[in-house]
Amino acid sequence: MPELPEVEVVRAGVEPAVTGATVTAVEIFEPRSLRRHDPLSGPFAEQLEGNVLLGAVRRGKFLWLPIDTGRALVIHLGMSGQVLLREPGSAADRQLRIRLHLDQPDHGELWLNFADQRIFGSMAVDRMQPTADGRPGGFAGAGVGAWSRLIPGQVAHIARDPLDPDFGTDAALSALARRGSGIKRVLLDQTWVSGIGNIYADEALFAAGLHYDQPASSLSRAEVIRLLDAVRTVLQRALAEGGTSFDAQYVNVNGQSGYFSHSLAAYGQQGKPCPRCGTPIVREQFMNRSSHLCPVCQRLR
Repeated sequence: MPELPEVEVVRAGVEPAVTGATVTAVEIFEPRSLRRHDPLSGPFAEQLEGNVLLGAVRRGKFLWLPIDTGRALVIHLGMSGQVLLREPGSAADRQLRIRLHLDQPDHGELWLNFADQRIFGSMAVDRMQPTADGRPGGFAGAGVGAWSRLIPGQVAHIARDPLDPDFGTDAALSALARRGSGIKRVLLDQTWVSGIGNIYADEALFAAGLHYDQPASSLSRAEVIRLLDAVRTVLQRALAEGGTSFDAQYVNVNGQSGYFSHSLAAYGQQGKPCPRCGTPIVREQFMNRSSHLCPVCQRLR
C-alpha cells in the first residue's frame, strides 16, 4: 500500500498541474471507484465540472484537491491506485477508472487519470470543515489561501504525520504513555500518527533498535524521541528516492518507479545479514502481515 512518501511524491507531481485548473469534463469508467463519494451530496461529475482546483494537499496517506466551491476532491490510492498526468489523446492507461479533463492557465489542456488495478482506492467530492486546531489541514507545498485551514470531513479523524510542521510531539508522547499495545501497532494507528505503513514502520524500528512488540507505554521519553527521529529520517530518505516500488503498481504521476527499495535495511531483507551486527534478519508474522527485524539489535525487553 502506498505510504506517506509515495503519496507525497504524487502530491508534489500533480500540484503544478492542478493549481488554478478548471475541470472541463469528468469521465467515470468504474463506479466502484466512487464508493467513498456520498451521492446525497450531489453527482460526482457535476460537483467538479466547470469549477477550479486550488492546489494539492496531503495528510498522511490522504490526498485532496481543494475546489473553489468550498469542497475538495479527496483521493485515496488504496493498495494500487495511481494518479497519472497525460496529454489529451494519449492511449488509455491500463485499469483506468476515472479521468478528469483539465484546462490549466500555464500548461493548457491536461488529463488527470486515476488508474487502480485492485479498485481499493477511490475519488470523492467531500465537504471541507475547519481544522480542530485552527492550523493548516495538511502539507500543501507553497499552497496558501482560505482553504489551507480546512480539511475534508473524511480526513478529519486522521492524525498529523511526523513530517507535518504542526505535528505535536509533546501531545504524541503523552498519548503514547497510555498505550499498552506493541509499538508497531501504535505506529500503524492512523489516529495517533498518520502516513506510516508496514514498510516504514519496520525500517524506523530497526533504525531505533526497538522490537515491534515492545509495549508503547514501556518506552522512555528518550526512546520515543529517538523513534520519531528515525521515522522522520526514513520518510525523508524515501521521499528523496521517489518512494518505494516493488512492482509496477506504485509509480509517480509520470509513470516512474521509486528507488527506496534498494536502501531498505530490514523490510524484505530476511536471511540477509543485519547491517549493524551481521545477524540474519528474520521475518515474523504480525497482524496478518509480516515484521522484519534483527533478533539481536531489536530484542524484546
